[in-house]
This record gives sequence, structure tokens and C-alpha cells, in this order.
Amino acid sequence: MNAAVVLFGSFFLLLFLNVPISVSLAVSSIMTTLVCKLPLSMVATNLYSAANKYVLLAIPFFILGGNIMDVSGISTRLIDFFRTLVGHTKHGLAMVCVIVACFFAAISGSGPATVAALGAILIPAMTNSGYEKSTSAALMSTAGAIGIVIPPSITFVVYGSVTGTSIGSLFMSGIVPGILIGIFIYYAMKLSSRGRDLVQQPKASGKERWSAFKNAVWGLLMPVIILGGIYGGIFTPTEAAAVSAIYGFIVGIFVYRSLTFKGIMQILRQSVSQTAVVMFIIGCAAVFGNTLTITGVAAKASAGLISVAGGNKYIFLLMVNVILIIAGCFIDANSALYILCPILFPIAQRLGIDPVHLGAVMVVNLALGLITPPVGVNLFTGCGVAGIPLSDMIKKIWPFVFAVLIVLLLITYVPIISTFLPSLM
Repeated sequence: MNAAVVLFGSFFLLLFLNVPISVSLAVSSIMTTLVCKLPLSMVATNLYSAANKYVLLAIPFFILGGNIMDVSGISTRLIDFFRTLVGHTKHGLAMVCVIVACFFAAISGSGPATVAALGAILIPAMTNSGYEKSTSAALMSTAGAIGIVIPPSITFVVYGSVTGTSIGSLFMSGIVPGILIGIFIYYAMKLSSRGRDLVQQPKASGKERWSAFKNAVWGLLMPVIILGGIYGGIFTPTEAAAVSAIYGFIVGIFVYRSLTFKGIMQILRQSVSQTAVVMFIIGCAAVFGNTLTITGVAAKASAGLISVAGGNKYIFLLMVNVILIIAGCFIDANSALYILCPILFPIAQRLGIDPVHLGAVMVVNLALGLITPPVGVNLFTGCGVAGIPLSDMIKKIWPFVFAVLIVLLLITYVPIISTFLPSLM
């Protein structure tokens, strides 16, 4: 137990002292390595090997592709198109928010990126239509969480890398859960806005819809190209990420003509910075996870969880949800996967739980973590975009949290929701 006390004790102490999560993971792992008299060289080896995986090449390319499509104006065009379709209904802008978030999620694969790209346009628009600003920001933040569920998803890539599960199957498993989250949070928005005098948008003409479609069609095609190429056997998920970046450059430079040399340099700098942050977290979390395994802490934790669950997979899945909901309140999704997969994945295999199903459950849990205080990244992004204090956001986020929780329970105990589409491959 000494290893567990040192590892988790130092980790939470560093978090309490406001040390960045990645640094906390690395330092606690190094301290445990020294206390257990293990070779310190394994820290450097694990840090390198964690990042040196072919499948993780998808991460920088998906980040680059999402940044290109954002800067090139695809988010504005998608919003304009869906606004012409449903913007005239009573809760049309809320519906636009959810639909566009699903489409943009299929481009960026990132929750905070979806909130930042779409919130600057949609939050003011919803506020002007009569919604409360804090409620609009809460909806946008929750819709952005769909970004790590709808494929392509960076979080699914990480889970597949850690567990060896097919990333193509994992991508497919996120489609129905992502759509369900969108539906449930839309109705949560309707309930939250009962009695408000909302201003409805004028109904668009057929000509306006056709014009908006022509402007947005290149953005609408991007998910089709990425997912169609993967499931058509044309390219792997990693190659699909590279294709998305190249496609974005072609559309931005030659079709929309909105990318300048200066803009491209800005996109590259931003993408490199975001990739460095993600990969450093992944490396440090991998070191932490490996320390869990080598010191035997993961095996003891797994044995304890099996004992508590009594071999019942439904009780185990409930425990997984509780653990991940708590973890999601304090650490980011990628770190949570590297820390918890060495403990939870072997148990799931012993209990006969489909790795794809477990992946969907874990990722939806971690999507919920993006909107739960105290460190929900989407909450802070939404507050920054809307210009409101976090306290206002927290008051309004709970109906959306409960909506995602309902979907999580459905996915957990009705596995076919997430495994049906992968089974068709």
C-alpha cells in the first residue's frame, strides 16, 4: 500500500497546490518510482513510448483540420445553413446550436474547440432571441461536449491506443450516443426556457436555403469524406485525420479563399501549441498509468473492485460510472483514460463486457466531465465566450447535466445503443 499512498497522496496534494495536472502526474510517478527503488530511466522510456504510437498521429491532424475549418469560416456557414432550415421554429436557435455542434464535432473532435468556434456566434444570437445568456452558454457548453463523442473523436483515439480496441469501431459506437445527447439537451433547453417570450426568426425562402446550402456544402462533406473513407476501407483513422487537414487547406485556400499566408501561419502555431499540450498530458498520464501497473496498485485496485462488484457486470458498470463522474470533475479526459483503463479494462474483459461498449460508456462519462465543476473545461470556455461569471453558468448547467446522465444510463445498460453500428462493420 506504500506505493498507492505515495502515488495518489502526492498527486492529489500537488493538485490541491494548483500544480498543472500533467506535472502532478509526472512528479507523483517519479516520487513513487524513487520510493519503490525502481529504475528512474523507465519514466523517460514510458514517456517516449506513450507518444511514439502511430495511431496518435491522428491527434495533431484532427486538431489541424478543425482549426483550418474554423478559421476558414466553415462554422459561420454551417450556422447560416441550419438557421435557414429550422431557425424559424420557436426553439429554432437552440436546435441550430445542437445540430451545428454535432457537425462541427465531426470536424474538430474536440469539446472546447466546438464551444469556442460556435459560441461566439450562437450565444449572442440566442440571447437576442429571448433566452437567458447563462442558459444559452450552458446549452452551448453541453453541446460542445458532443465533440468528444461524435466521430472523429480524439478521446476515442486515446482509448483505442490504451486498450488496443479498433478505433473505427469506437468511432461508430459514438454516433448514436452523440445524437441522443443532442436530442436530450435540446429538450432540456425547452424545459429551461418555458414561459419566456422568444423572438422567432423569419422563415427562409427556398432561394435562401439553397444559397446557404451551397456555401456550407464543403463543410457538410468533410465528415462524409472522413467517415466514408474509414468505413469504405480507403484509409485508416490516422490517414483520415491527415486527409481532413489537407481537405481543409484546399477548401480554405481555393474554394472559400479565406486563408491567407498569415492566417495559415497562425493556424499552424495554434495547432502545434494545442498538440503539444495534449501530447504532454498523454505522456505524463501514460507514465502514471504504467507506474500503477508496475507497482501492483492497478492489480490490487482491480481485485478490490471485482470483490465489491461480486462478479456482477451491471454493478461493475455502475461503479465505473461513479468513478468516472468523480474523476471527470477533477482531471481531463485523456488523463482519466490513462489512469483508469489499467484498472477497469482488465475487469471488463473478465466480466465479458464488450471493449467497444466500455469505450462508449467511458467517453460519454468524460464528456459529462467537460461540463461539471470545478474543472469542466467547456464551462470555462463557455463563460469566456459569453462574458459571464462561472457562478451564473453553474446555476444553469444542471438540467443539461441530468439530460446527459439519462443518456449515460441508457448507454450503460442498453449496450446495443453503442454496439449496433460497430457490429455492422
